[in-house]
Amino acid sequence: MSELILIAASGLAREVLAMVRSSGQYDVVGLLDDDKEMAGVTVDGAPVLGTIDDAAKYTHAFVLVCIGSGRVREAVVERLTALGLTEARYAIAVDPSVQYPEGCRVGRGSILLRNVTLTAAVTLGSHVVAMPSVTFTHDDDVADFATFAAGVSLGGGVRIGRGAYLGMNASVRERTSVGAYATVGMGAAVLSNVPDGQTWVGVPAHEINGENFKFRGVS
Repeated sequence: MSELILIAASGLAREVLAMVRSSGQYDVVGLLDDDKEMAGVTVDGAPVLGTIDDAAKYTHAFVLVCIGSGRVREAVVERLTALGLTEARYAIAVDPSVQYPEGCRVGRGSILLRNVTLTAAVTLGSHVVAMPSVTFTHDDDVADFATFAAGVSLGGGVRIGRGAYLGMNASVRERTSVGAYATVGMGAAVLSNVPDGQTWVGVPAHEINGENFKFRGVS
């Protein structure tokens, strides 16, 4: 069984830990986190072994960056690259309930939790995170570092940009796109293209500026 190091002692890391233990995909050696208060702490039976920079020491282990924010995930991967970690060092963690046909692709560093569905010719880039019950329909194309909260549904031929975030139970109409580093709020119904970096909420989804979005209690 291959060894695995989880980056960040996060809720996502706990979910990945539970998943890979139950499936026997990997032997989790421990976690790495920059929070000094986490040093020596045990998270669900897995020890926090040191800081993120210590990943370079574990040359025989695969790595997964378990951080919910795509932007932060990307920054950590860049940091690990500077330390000498190549793309081949990243695991792919897929729950056994997830089935996808030939012709679908899942990139290195990606995490697919329980009951994620890929139908046909779906492409997921590297370091993509899909929480439980996300649906990717035919010909969807997802760029690196995108994040999907539980219950997100994409119609066919949807394009999701690098580092985009889609909130819980959001849906995206077929043949539309969500731009790089854009945010789609919980329960939103996206019927037209979301430009890069914008935040859209509601049914139908529409742009909302940052101050109003923060005021409404979404961070």
